[in-house]
Amino acid sequence: MPVSDSLLDRTDGARTDEHVFLEGPQTRKRELWTVLRVLREFIAGFRTLHFVGPCATVFGSARFHEDHPYYALAREMGRLLSRAGFTVMTGGGPGVMEAANRGARDASGPSIGCNIVLPHEQAPNPYLDHCVSFRYFFVRKVMLVKYSYAFVVMPGGIGTMDELFESLTLIQTGKIRHFPVVLMGRAYWEPLLGQLRDMADAGTIAADDLRLFLVTDSPEEAMAYIEKEAVERFGLRRRRVIRSSRLLGERTVQCRAAS
Repeated sequence: MPVSDSLLDRTDGARTDEHVFLEGPQTRKRELWTVLRVLREFIAGFRTLHFVGPCATVFGSARFHEDHPYYALAREMGRLLSRAGFTVMTGGGPGVMEAANRGARDASGPSIGCNIVLPHEQAPNPYLDHCVSFRYFFVRKVMLVKYSYAFVVMPGGIGTMDELFESLTLIQTGKIRHFPVVLMGRAYWEPLLGQLRDMADAGTIAADDLRLFLVTDSPEEAMAYIEKEAVERFGLRRRRVIRSSRLLGERTVQCRAAS
């Protein structure tokens, strides 16, 4: 039976392109268009981020305001990561993401955002040297992981949990190297740590999986861990800048001075 004749097709007019993409088989023309759209996003991400590394990605909630302690903590982490020589990368939005990018700006370091296009929230924050926006979450997550040597996870919601466990899964399964993962805010993460310990007791994860990350309240302890597990382990050092190609329409990220 052709897709258009299926009795299970939805007939409401509220569907977005993403809804259609995830509703199963579509016409060959629509499927090809989706593939090309995804490919375009990957190319845009690669072209923008090819010149920015090595990065440290900061995950966390978009809902914490400037007067919240977690905002101040994320800002300090952004500053210290930048001082250590990392490009600070976030999801580009408000809250913790803004704070980390702002901390990088405080240290006159490069600050990058991988923004996601959403109906009601997630406008790029004002502390970005460059921002690339994505329609598809899975493309954005690839970019946040591909260019990073460390992951700092601030308190956050469902999206932050998705990013945390995506990173841990890639490390656990050997799809990426054992890059350092730091969870900031011990009290916030304690219930999750209890669940993970229960999972280890039940045998659904290995006891060693609990060593895939550090939990701390101290930016200094976090940076010491990142220095050991990323900078020293992978021999990171300041390297020759890859020159952009005018022929390919590329350009390097221009970092503004701290304001």
